[in-house]
Amino acid sequence: MAVIPVALAGRSYDVVIEEGLLDRIAVAGAPFMEGYAGGRRVPFVADTNTHRLYAAGIETDLGHRGFAVEWFVVEPGEDAKTWGVLERLCDWLLAIGVTRKDHVFALGGGVVGDLVGFACAITKRGCGFVQLPTTLLAQVDSSVGGKTAINTAAGKNLIGAFHQPSLVLIDPLVLNSLPDREMRAGFAEVLKYGLLGDAGFFAWLEAHGDIVLARDPAALEHAIATSIAMKARIVAEDERETEDRRALLNLGHTFGHALEAETGFSDRLLHGEAVALGMVLAARYSARRGEISTDGAERAARAIAAAGLPASLTALGLTCNGAALVDHMRHDKKAEGTTLPFLLLRQLGEAYVARDVDLADIAAFLDEELEA
Repeated sequence: MAVIPVALAGRSYDVVIEEGLLDRIAVAGAPFMEGYAGGRRVPFVADTNTHRLYAAGIETDLGHRGFAVEWFVVEPGEDAKTWGVLERLCDWLLAIGVTRKDHVFALGGGVVGDLVGFACAITKRGCGFVQLPTTLLAQVDSSVGGKTAINTAAGKNLIGAFHQPSLVLIDPLVLNSLPDREMRAGFAEVLKYGLLGDAGFFAWLEAHGDIVLARDPAALEHAIATSIAMKARIVAEDERETEDRRALLNLGHTFGHALEAETGFSDRLLHGEAVALGMVLAARYSARRGEISTDGAERAARAIAAAGLPASLTALGLTCNGAALVDHMRHDKKAEGTTLPFLLLRQLGEAYVARDVDLADIAAFLDEELEA
């Protein structure tokens, strides 16, 4: 078991990592269910997959404590992060009488967490929520830190709010039901923490990544806890990404979001896969600028490839050119006027924000990678 505090002024909360937590949700989440005593139903939001897997157990556990559950179920995938689904969710929360003192439970991956967090941020000007992440990617990244959002035609996560959860409960056992591809996609975000700020952790992942992916309990808990502890420190220092510190968590994302947009935000390229390839591109572009060594960049690429993640643009079979990918980047929410900051590497374990990147040079670099 590990308990990691996310220290924020007036809004601090814990991330609890323990096997079997989901089977004991009535106890683990008890402080945030008090308002539902006396017959009111506890609101849970899930996608169809997590609802099918865990609804019966949750209902039984809460039933033993005298609680009933009300479910709002969405389809899995990015299509749930839309204006239409957000509207339906907010209407549902109002219809069941959620108050500002209540908490909504988000059971699922990053899509469910983002959607619920944003709905709770704007419903009655803010009600509470508890994260119950069921994918590795959500456990180590999106469930912690308070970024919530939906997608629009203009791009990914462009409409949202900072709204911190009141508690994050992580049960590593739920990962046993996660498809291997989703597990690898989540592992990309674990690798990110090593690449951006902890060379020793990156080396540990190189040596033990296979057993993390095989869901070895001790290795998995170490990988999750180390990732969350790093994110918690960064969020505490720069909650709303007004400085460069929290921006480091976006390593691989500028390239990755462009690739997601080009592939239609579809199952053709999962978010974690896009981030993995984005990190390879960030490392290689850093080497092109004479920063990280070529050997260092290729070491990062090898670690990503060894995890079964995409490590070259040619493997995607894209028909676009570098300029088209750069056009997607211009809609990035991190854009500042006519410039776009890039997360690059000075060395393995040391990322930084570069504000002097020429987008024409990025397009030329991407053309080279597309032809490699």
